[in-house]
Amino acid sequence: MADLVNLTIDGVPVAVPKGTLVVDAAKKIENDIPVFCYHPKLKPVGMCRMCLVEVGTPKIDPATKQPVRDDQGNVVIAFMPKLTTACTTPVSEGMVVRTATEQVRAAREDILEFLLTSHPLDCPICDKGGECPLQNLTLAFGPGVSRFDYDAKAHNEKHVPLGDLIYLDRERCIQCARCIRFQDEIADDHVLQFHDRGRGMEIITFSDPPFDSYFGGNTTDICPVGALTTADFRFKARPWELDSTQSLCTHCPVGCNITLNTRLETKTGGYEIKRVMPRQNEQVNEIWICDKGRYVHHFTRAEDRLRRPMVRRDGRLVEATWEQALQMASDRLKLSGASVAAVVGDRIANEDAYLVAKLVHGLGGTVGMSPSVPAHYADVVRAFGVGAAADFGRLGKGDVVLIVNGDLEEQAPVWFLRLRQAVVDRGAALVMAHARSTKMHRYAKAIYRYEPGHAADWFAAQGRELVAQHLSDARNLLVVFGDESLDGAGARALAQLLANLLIETGHAGKTDSGLLALYPHANTQGVFDMTTGVGPTVARNGANGKVKTEVNSQFEVAWLIGVGDAADAPRARFTIVQELFMTEQAKQADVLLPALSFAEREGTFTSGDRRVQRFYRALPALGEARPDWWIAQEIAKRLDRDWGFPSPMHIFADIARHLPHYSGLSYEAISRSAPQWPPMGRGDLYYGGTVYDNSGGLGVRYASDVERDPAGLHSYEVAIPEPTIAGLERGPRALYRDGELIRRSTVLASHLVPIRQTA
Repeated sequence: MADLVNLTIDGVPVAVPKGTLVVDAAKKIENDIPVFCYHPKLKPVGMCRMCLVEVGTPKIDPATKQPVRDDQGNVVIAFMPKLTTACTTPVSEGMVVRTATEQVRAAREDILEFLLTSHPLDCPICDKGGECPLQNLTLAFGPGVSRFDYDAKAHNEKHVPLGDLIYLDRERCIQCARCIRFQDEIADDHVLQFHDRGRGMEIITFSDPPFDSYFGGNTTDICPVGALTTADFRFKARPWELDSTQSLCTHCPVGCNITLNTRLETKTGGYEIKRVMPRQNEQVNEIWICDKGRYVHHFTRAEDRLRRPMVRRDGRLVEATWEQALQMASDRLKLSGASVAAVVGDRIANEDAYLVAKLVHGLGGTVGMSPSVPAHYADVVRAFGVGAAADFGRLGKGDVVLIVNGDLEEQAPVWFLRLRQAVVDRGAALVMAHARSTKMHRYAKAIYRYEPGHAADWFAAQGRELVAQHLSDARNLLVVFGDESLDGAGARALAQLLANLLIETGHAGKTDSGLLALYPHANTQGVFDMTTGVGPTVARNGANGKVKTEVNSQFEVAWLIGVGDAADAPRARFTIVQELFMTEQAKQADVLLPALSFAEREGTFTSGDRRVQRFYRALPALGEARPDWWIAQEIAKRLDRDWGFPSPMHIFADIARHLPHYSGLSYEAISRSAPQWPPMGRGDLYYGGTVYDNSGGLGVRYASDVERDPAGLHSYEVAIPEPTIAGLERGPRALYRDGELIRRSTVLASHLVPIRQTA
């Protein structure tokens, strides 16, 4: 435990770690010192002066170097002649802090009066109304009247775009620099800066294109006024009109905790997501999300969503009832015997994939993930992944982060933020091996290059020796890797080589060490776990990752659940498709069943680091669409398998009974929340911004195989494949790569990267 420092704040004793700032020490005892420029995730700057307090320290006798005591034996406290900023002052032993004296009260009033001299006072039309720290702190600490003439206020052109996603109202800006500091310190995107001096000072963007960052939305969250607004939410709703539902982002392996703000729209008569906000989870995303997670929600209420079941009659897809569609699907499954291939995408929930696998395995058929999904190495990651209690926040001096063949910012943006801080702020060593440069290369201690597609053979031939020289004294070794320019066999070989490295260097099984795969979506690991838990799986051709058809060139039935790539479908005489949209895959279906999006149902995802987390229903079902687990259970019922699961919670209990890695987990366990530091939430808007606190659960990471049985795992015998054309065609997986979901977000339309340029 860190050395504790004892001090007194408004007569209340408190002990906090050495180096703690006075403002945070006060927060520990729920003494809320008001701030504007200070943010617990940013370096203190003391710009706004709102946090002024009286500070005294023990008077020291220069001769004895001991505290001076009065006649009663009490330590004499020498108070500083002027007020001190609590956000820049670290605590010291015996310190006495006063936060509620007349002098402090007057100073706070003066600061607020000064800030309001240039503020437009347009609260009734401001987007921040209802969750504005300036508004709240003015009511709590500000003057009742102003001595300044309203007509003397400065006026500027309203709502200037800093980019196409963020707008600035210069009149509302109080120049706290939170936005600039976030982009500089956390995102390392130096795209904002102050311009001019005096009353004309304003925020401008320095990048081309303007405000060029994947993390811009976070600046609107931490802005303490209504100066910054997002393109998709500005002028759309008030905070008190919104319902809030805790959920998970689905777009990358991080598993960011989010809150969906919804409202009933009078124009459409239905509920819609109005905005996506971060939800605090210090173990996962802290309080940040990327802009893809923030803006891609529009697909949930897209006009072209599938709303009713369809069946093929006379060569055409026509609408049908659920009974007709389910009966047609179950009849063909019954006739097919074991000639059934179910292919499952990695966006669906654990409960969906589990029931599909349970049914198809029971029929004697085969189940597998979409062959285009890079999960060829998920068993290796499950075996040698990070520890169940791993914490990126602990990585620092003495630890090594090795990144091989992956682009953190593009493929797992919030992992980029967190691991960058481990390297830049806390001193972890970064070693990079990649065919091209990425943003993480800026911070690397050592950089190694190889030809595209040659990650595995390079590592086997020389990379192992080159990298190992940096690992001899490493306390922990975190290995992050991707599958860029590799086919399934190449990616698997690379994963196995990296697992062997962990074993050889003595890091396998250590809590803060292990493999971290840059999967494409939030539940890639989970769907792999569900579909490979029991029974046979759809075989893969190691050379190209496609379903093998040499033995059984055509299945009787192909059942496709959330499969985005049309090439992922095995050949079959009859095809059942569960989808959100009329994709190319869906157009070929014999039975087409409308599924629910993540926002319209509940379930669990297993993130790339094996954390099982829960998401909740925020929207009513669209049309007659149903959750994938319900569809699987209804088909099973017609095949004389009446499981009777009333909800995903009950399905998860069955998962925990039958899949060893999930043993001991439950909805109750993954739904537990606990106090987090720093405390963020709706009661601390001035302190942390508009981020939501976490009442929906922090999730639980299940143990890796090497943790479960340290003596039972050994090095892999690795066969190094030749690079293939199929692998080389798997280019960089850009964050804004085109796809069925992102293309329905109009605010991101100009940012899309064509599929031919990405994986």
